[in-house]
Amino acid sequence: MAVVITVAQQKGGAGKTMLAANLSAAFAAHRRVALLDIDPQRSLARWHAIRTARSSPSPSIAFSDVSGWRLSGELDRLRRDCDVLVVDSPPQIDSDSRRAVRAADLVLIPVQASAPDLWAAEGTVTLARAEKRPVAIVLNRAPTARLQRERALGDVRLAGHTPLAASLGNRTAFAHAFAAGLGVMEAAPRTAAAAEMLALFKLIEEMLP
Repeated sequence: MAVVITVAQQKGGAGKTMLAANLSAAFAAHRRVALLDIDPQRSLARWHAIRTARSSPSPSIAFSDVSGWRLSGELDRLRRDCDVLVVDSPPQIDSDSRRAVRAADLVLIPVQASAPDLWAAEGTVTLARAEKRPVAIVLNRAPTARLQRERALGDVRLAGHTPLAASLGNRTAFAHAFAAGLGVMEAAPRTAAAAEMLALFKLIEEMLP
């Protein structure tokens, strides 16, 4: 039975899809991974299509974009067929989001150090706690300068959230890797972005059952 990681945030533009793609690529190096895209924008579906069409092979990742009334059954099927299931949820709290959070072994909430992101995270945290699901806050698109990043982490804490020790910077390597259908650890393994993703990946692995 797979462990389920649901990436959730009711504000768009926080980096949910990028985080889901990079996590799935990192896990795929040594586990059977499936992606479930229930975000109406379907950006993860585009990423997966590019990955599948690549001439140079990358670790395979199963994919589904079933939503609505069939979602519960699809979650059960994917959990039986893989080791890790990563779910990219809609940018609002609706019935699909609730199902995805309810199924999760870990709910990841990416935030930027901006008031709208931090306010929006409150609703997602409340939903996860109501469903008795573990929650982790990930500072995303953080300033790359150390002092500015520490200030951003302080802003997240002042808003009442406890971010993970590892955060992801505002780096072009993430965008370039995503456009190529890859995770940043695959596309640019020697970059600062890959080092940040690896640190975050190790933390998340330790949190999983």
